[in-house]
Amino acid sequence: MTNIRKRTAGHTVLMLMAALTFLCSVSLSNAQQPSNGAAKPTTTPADEGLPVKDPLVQQKCGACHQADVKGNLSRISYVRTTPEGWEEAIKRMIRLNGLQVSPDEARHILRYLSDRHGLAPDEAKKTEYFVEHRMIDETPIPEIDGPCGSCHATAKPLSWRRTGDDWKLLKNMHIAFFPSAENTSFSGNQNRLGQTPGGQGGGGRGEQNARTGPDGKPIRPVDDAIAWLAKSEPLHTPEWANWETMIQQPKLEGVWFVSGKAPGKGSFHGKVTIKATETPGNFTTETSVTYLDGETYTAKGYSIVYTGYAWRGRSEAQSSAAGVGAPSKVREVMMLSRDGSKLEGRWFWGTYEEFGMDITMTRDVGAPALLDISAASLKAGTSGAKVTIYGQNLPTSITPAGIDLGSGITVTGAEAKSDSVTLTVSIAADAIPGKRAVTVNGLVLPSAIAVYDHIDFLKVTPETSLSRLGDEPHAKGYAQFEAEAYAFGPDGKAMTADDVPLGVVPATWKLEEFVASYGDDDVDFVGKLDSKTGFFTPASDGPNPKRRSMRNNYGDVWVVATYTPEGQSKPVTGRSYMVVSVPQYIQYDQPEVAGK
Repeated sequence: MTNIRKRTAGHTVLMLMAALTFLCSVSLSNAQQPSNGAAKPTTTPADEGLPVKDPLVQQKCGACHQADVKGNLSRISYVRTTPEGWEEAIKRMIRLNGLQVSPDEARHILRYLSDRHGLAPDEAKKTEYFVEHRMIDETPIPEIDGPCGSCHATAKPLSWRRTGDDWKLLKNMHIAFFPSAENTSFSGNQNRLGQTPGGQGGGGRGEQNARTGPDGKPIRPVDDAIAWLAKSEPLHTPEWANWETMIQQPKLEGVWFVSGKAPGKGSFHGKVTIKATETPGNFTTETSVTYLDGETYTAKGYSIVYTGYAWRGRSEAQSSAAGVGAPSKVREVMMLSRDGSKLEGRWFWGTYEEFGMDITMTRDVGAPALLDISAASLKAGTSGAKVTIYGQNLPTSITPAGIDLGSGITVTGAEAKSDSVTLTVSIAADAIPGKRAVTVNGLVLPSAIAVYDHIDFLKVTPETSLSRLGDEPHAKGYAQFEAEAYAFGPDGKAMTADDVPLGVVPATWKLEEFVASYGDDDVDFVGKLDSKTGFFTPASDGPNPKRRSMRNNYGDVWVVATYTPEGQSKPVTGRSYMVVSVPQYIQYDQPEVAGK
């Protein structure tokens, strides 16, 4: 009897799998065949597609994606996306549809599709934070927050461009591959909130009260989302039409100045030497960076530039810093400016890409350049303060007369080197608070330094964060916090557009309970926050016998910074919200876009 039950259960599972396979095949078939019924999306006219001209892509993809007389391949010719989006699609074809490609062939296909079916710089900029793996609060978009945002970052659909028909086919794919989506906000049925679909009891919304289309069928949230995406993110855009004709292999060889900031470490500056390889658009790099505290970072790596501007690189790094946050295997995501003179983005590392550096690179053309300044702000009434301006190719003959830090700041001394100028400055007691440009022999750092008379509040960054529990089987996801001081602007209010940022201050740190229920005790279990550095180390994962109901160590807390400014009797405080969650057991990422 037991064996019969097992066979029956196994047969049932096989039948379910077969049914799901049938649904998937129907969806894929719809993607590749002309539509005949009113219920199916109409076929996109062939002249609206982007023809596929690469022989290898035609060979490897054309077996399933049918070609028309103009060279358009079904589905492929009607979408555009980032290198990460194309890599995800290629992986899906390999895993689910049996695509047979070698690593070199996959890289070639990825390169071609990213170059000829990619995004224009202005399109990619809106969601660049997604591929840079930044932890941010996305701007709400009501039309897609429910149907798409309940599973994805909203940047996921916004990093694709499709025809109206292909957006509909994407919906079909989700229904076939992820049928449970029908019981979520994707379709307007949110069982996770205690609601049940109409017609099944339990007080669900029910489709009888839903809006209906001309065909009498209910209009669900996903239909509204698809209509919005088809209008907002179409295949053909002015941005792409303009950029497609301008795409060329960038000429990046040479020395570049690099500067930026790293949370918990502060500012840095240095050089990157870029060399071209035999493959057009591929480069090798050597990097040397020095932080303002004297720590160093060196690296050797390689990169690929897609679509004429999208830098994707990897480096093996060494740093004089120690600890779990020290860089080792670093990934690089940057955007090249239209004139080819600047690269900006983020270098990052860690299991969850939680460690990183904000990067700006500019070409060394032999001319003097200013990169950074050691102080973000100066207090009114201060005398004899030391400030260092960092740069490259600076004349050593710079004098105080050639330096201007704005009204109310007097430069009384200057010691010049080819890569820096150390100043002695005095700030008038009645200097007007606010940002100022730094000018050295005609070179300008805009809004580089601020004058203040009072620190009014702190802002803790990141304002919201996600850390992850971990131990030996699963790595921890750490978090680094900083407290930035601010002065009120003319409106005398905090958190408004005219606030004056004064730079990071050495705050004292602690965790406080984010009270979400009676007897909340998350602060005792989620992990430890270094009181001096603001570095958070999460606790181990797994059930904790010391916690009520043997719960895991997850929870949410406030991260609180306190700082007493010099000359002020009362401290200022700031806080941010942190969720400490379980490990991410499956890593959804596309790291191979950087090549071998």
